[in-house]
Amino acid sequence: MKNRNHLIDRTLIVTTIICLVPILFSVAVYQRLPDQVPIHFNAEGQPDNYASKAFGAFGMPLLLALLNIFVQLAVKTDPKRDTSSKLYHIARWTIAILTLFIVPFSLLIALGQPFRVEKVIPLAVSVLLLVVGNYLPKIKQNYTIGIKLPWTLADEENWKKTHRLAGWIWTFFSLLFILVILLDFYVVWIFFDIDTL
Repeated sequence: MKNRNHLIDRTLIVTTIICLVPILFSVAVYQRLPDQVPIHFNAEGQPDNYASKAFGAFGMPLLLALLNIFVQLAVKTDPKRDTSSKLYHIARWTIAILTLFIVPFSLLIALGQPFRVEKVIPLAVSVLLLVVGNYLPKIKQNYTIGIKLPWTLADEENWKKTHRLAGWIWTFFSLLFILVILLDFYVVWIFFDIDTL
């Protein structure tokens, strides 16, 4: 029982509830939704994959809530987890925060709201990568967060150097992508399926 209580903590409960909050919005707009809701977009920002409105409205929040629980348990059971790391806490909150945007965003697009998907999604991904890149050099060896290769896990110094380099690369390219997106330069296909080119 003690071990179970250790795994099911306040963060797991709160983030899972947050993942389910968009269902309230889904209920409010459900009758106005078309039969098919867009769940994926191509490089031009046009929907290229759809799901039923029931799945879009209720299935997605439930699926993301389950994914959140899986991630929470994976991070919590890591014997090398570093609970003092900011990236550890960011990892635990990321899915919940994204769910608050992903589900309403898809439903609003289905309702005909004009969004520049080809800019909004790459910009959000770039900001997320910028945050992660900033904290990569600061995380300690673990089995769930970071560049987990046999040689980085086997050698602490290798881990530090790899994550220091990766942090610089992620930060540089994230800033570059943000600049390029804001200037409307057309390289956002990087964030979408390569086969759309």
